[in-house]
Amino acid sequence: MQDNSSLQALKGLGPKKIDILQEAGISSLENLFDYWPRRYLDRRAMNSIAGLRMGEMATVVGTVRSAGIEQGGRGMARFKVKLADRSGVLDLTWFRGARYFSRAIVPGDILAVYGKVGYFGRQAQMQHPDFDRLGREGADGDKEGSDAELFNTGRIIPLYPTSEAMKRSGLASRQLRGLIARAFDIRQPGGTENLSSGILKAHGLMPLSEAYRELHQPSSPERLQMAEYRMKWTELFYAQLSFALRRRALRHTRTAVQFSHSGEFTAALHAALPYSLTGAQKNAIRELYRDLKGESPMQRLVQGDVGSGKTIVAMFAMALAADNNLQSVFMAPTEILAVQHWLGMKRLFEPLGIQVCLLTGRQPKKVREALLMELREGRVHIAVGTHALLQHDVDFHSLGLVVIDEQHRFGVLQRKTLQDKAQHPHVLLMTATPIPRTLTMGVFGDLDVSLIREMPTGRQPVRTLVQQEADKPRVFEFLRAQVAAGRQGYIVYPLVEESEKVDLKAAVESFDELSASVFPDLRLGLIHGQMTPDMKEVVMEQFRSGLIDILVGTTVIEVGVDVANATVMVIMHAERFGLAQLHQLRGRVGRGTQASSCFLLYAKLTSDGKERLDAMASTTDGFVISEIDAAIRGAGNLLGKEQSGTLSGLKMADLTRDFDIMQSAREAAFSLVAEDGELREPGHRMIRDWYMRHLHQRHTLADIG
Repeated sequence: MQDNSSLQALKGLGPKKIDILQEAGISSLENLFDYWPRRYLDRRAMNSIAGLRMGEMATVVGTVRSAGIEQGGRGMARFKVKLADRSGVLDLTWFRGARYFSRAIVPGDILAVYGKVGYFGRQAQMQHPDFDRLGREGADGDKEGSDAELFNTGRIIPLYPTSEAMKRSGLASRQLRGLIARAFDIRQPGGTENLSSGILKAHGLMPLSEAYRELHQPSSPERLQMAEYRMKWTELFYAQLSFALRRRALRHTRTAVQFSHSGEFTAALHAALPYSLTGAQKNAIRELYRDLKGESPMQRLVQGDVGSGKTIVAMFAMALAADNNLQSVFMAPTEILAVQHWLGMKRLFEPLGIQVCLLTGRQPKKVREALLMELREGRVHIAVGTHALLQHDVDFHSLGLVVIDEQHRFGVLQRKTLQDKAQHPHVLLMTATPIPRTLTMGVFGDLDVSLIREMPTGRQPVRTLVQQEADKPRVFEFLRAQVAAGRQGYIVYPLVEESEKVDLKAAVESFDELSASVFPDLRLGLIHGQMTPDMKEVVMEQFRSGLIDILVGTTVIEVGVDVANATVMVIMHAERFGLAQLHQLRGRVGRGTQASSCFLLYAKLTSDGKERLDAMASTTDGFVISEIDAAIRGAGNLLGKEQSGTLSGLKMADLTRDFDIMQSAREAAFSLVAEDGELREPGHRMIRDWYMRHLHQRHTLADIG
């Protein structure tokens, strides 16, 4: 008897095609049903070429009349296509991958293309559109092996993501639709519900089996929308359920360290501050104190824009630890940043009697051993350092607080290694990269979050100007005038992974030219990632102390460099930087009371590049910038590999767009765990079973007994 859950149950599917499907993550009928369309062609939502409007996102179906490679400027090849329907002709251009497209698209192909409409004169065009090959037009004009008949009946056609290997083996969208239709004849997915009847009713959700059918074979746009909502809601509900269970497990863990009282250190730190705390800082400190004096370990994320004063908030938490005879550890992602934090903390803490040490990977053995002994004996209150803090020989006498700065630079295991140096310590994560609210809920849903959106008194917004590379002489003259007035500045060059060696060479050569020809009378310094930590620290110390007028470098200065006298930031080839990077770089100036400027110089702008630079010029609010960045790049790219792991279970939901669904699912998940923490009640057993089967291994911290 044949297994009706296996791909072998599908007629006409040979071993070779099964292997290719398995490479795409489809190894069973269940996987096939969970292989969601990437988008749909709705007859009513399709556009005629004649009716296209400038700037709109549109779907067009037509026949390829001509296709070929053209040589552009600087010898760059591009692939051009003329796509025609009954109303007109649309020009399509791909500037990269010309050889690939020349094999993938030929005259006579029927394509569905989706992209942003532009016009050159009166000619409609799209650049780099998404496309699906729907079939071929025969010599007599008949459509061969295509879905053309579906376009005329008004049906909604699912288009599936397909790899090159899938296309070559005859497993494009059309064939996948056929496979899934045959799979429905064999079995009905979603026969076993994964949400209780109470939840389905309370939130107006479509039954699971109906949702599967509508997603793959939509009967109407309205029913398809309901099915998508059901699947997104379910994904987000289970993600939030894992957070709710983790939070519950943490609340049931009594911390081994008690912060019972404030004392002389916290009072002395407050008295020693040379400035007044902002309302946002005071509020964050109150939230930290409330957590630290509680019975469960703190797990809090402090988000603050660049220059908003997160470090002093963390210092108050560390002073409270010292008041309670407990030690703190402060981990930073780079040696430059660790040294800077160490210097700042020493300046404020040591006059108060709080001892601070620095641990990095390049310290002499004897120095390191002496520091480790002081930590073990409790003679040092705070250890500041880099990844060197994770070494097995780093032990504490009474560790009570773990602070991780720029937490997105560290992996989950690295954070856990540091936490494991004490039994259930309090944990404070900090980031100067503001994260949109939806992503915070979706990725850090088990953490408490403090926001610092207020800038310290006296800070002035940084003036941001977007200028062509041709304006460089005037920008450099402005920089020279600022140096003459006693200020300092930065000139930053891009360093992109794919072209790192070329970029670094260009940055070093530019430094030589600037030193010899542009600013021969000024003191220039160079800093980049290939220098040793010692060399970088020497340069940074010279810049901090005013021995360098202009610091030339790569993005090594992106985070944490804090020199109040620097008032000018010049970013070369700004179009090559991401929004978050640009915002972080701009945050290196405007840290004192003097007016500061950031110049974004570009060589050649794409539409995405223009969008990024315009966003930078329009606001200095990092939280607004993060929302724009998420919309442009998507959640996974915004958060980076280490943080986006939480998103890997989301196949349909989009955290940048589905905030309302997220909120609804989160409230339901947290209410459920508050009502029945172990999901033992009869109506909740199906949820418990599905969670244990599908998510328990991914979220091992979630313990439901």
